[in-house]
Amino acid sequence: MKKKKNFLILQGQNNSFKSFLYTGIAGLFITIIFFISPNLINFKNQLKIKTTEVKNNSKINLEKVLEGKSITTEQNDELDNLQIFQDIFEYEDIETTTVRLSAATIEQLFKDTNYTLKDVRKNKFVKPINLDLLPNEMKMIENIKQKKNLFIQIVLPLILKENTQIRLDRKKLFVILNKSNNSEAEKKWLNMKFKQYGVKSKDLFTLKIRMDEVPVSLTIAQSAKETGWGTSRFALEGNALFGQWTFSGEGLKPLAIDGDKTHKVMKFQILQASIRAYQRNLNTHSSYKKFRKLRALARENNEKLDSLILADSLDKYAATGKEYTEILKKIIKQNALKDFDDAKLLPTSKKLKNII
Repeated sequence: MKKKKNFLILQGQNNSFKSFLYTGIAGLFITIIFFISPNLINFKNQLKIKTTEVKNNSKINLEKVLEGKSITTEQNDELDNLQIFQDIFEYEDIETTTVRLSAATIEQLFKDTNYTLKDVRKNKFVKPINLDLLPNEMKMIENIKQKKNLFIQIVLPLILKENTQIRLDRKKLFVILNKSNNSEAEKKWLNMKFKQYGVKSKDLFTLKIRMDEVPVSLTIAQSAKETGWGTSRFALEGNALFGQWTFSGEGLKPLAIDGDKTHKVMKFQILQASIRAYQRNLNTHSSYKKFRKLRALARENNEKLDSLILADSLDKYAATGKEYTEILKKIIKQNALKDFDDAKLLPTSKKLKNII
């Protein structure tokens, strides 16, 4: 009789615990539905609004701009009330490392943070995972799809980080273009940007042409072509994703080089620096005036930047010329890289941590 009584008491305690547990789960579910989900939706909508390219209705003589000549234009009233949303993009990287991680470790990191290309293609948001070095195992991954996916996952956040900064700078420039008088702080910022983009004439409209993004799909395609999807010696030893040449300073000498050639491939401390140098190259070098002109025309016509069109203007990037551009377009198409052109890097600022 005593055993039966104890059993009934124990059973009652278990039922009470289960009741408490179910109530807690139900409460958590309600919280997610009514509080967290609306915030996430609102965050997505805000991010979409705040990263939209600012329209500039002014018509400019692109030939004169690309030659560096000063011109006049009407100011765009649409920019009067533009706000710079720098605080939204003060993202603190989820993971930053200068240690060369193994491919298995990186793949596990992506898995732990739910970072997949399938999800990016669907939802257009990328986790801000910042890796400084490619894994040495890139050249040993036999599965081609696995190798390509890993390479894209590594470089995608880095590319988006650079494009985000350019987008913010570009919005700030448009605000300045719309003002008749500039503050000392704005003048100092402009002088810094003139130097960064190689605008010796200090012409604002030349700066406007040069200060712009390179489509994500085109950047990935060129890095894939130049490194064999991250397997080249230049990529693994020098973090060089784009095969840029140098005739002085740090660099890696190609193994098969003509006797009369003295160039090296530029070497970088981290992958991010390679992407930054690549963008500066396309935005400043005289060989890519056509690229900048096509991009500027697309902006003036309020068109989306098309990597397949812009790729045709990079025939001077490699000795193979037109053949090189066709390969780039093939890489973009076969790997559906344009899916990443409208992807955005998720911020992890303190203001947003409570809803992510």
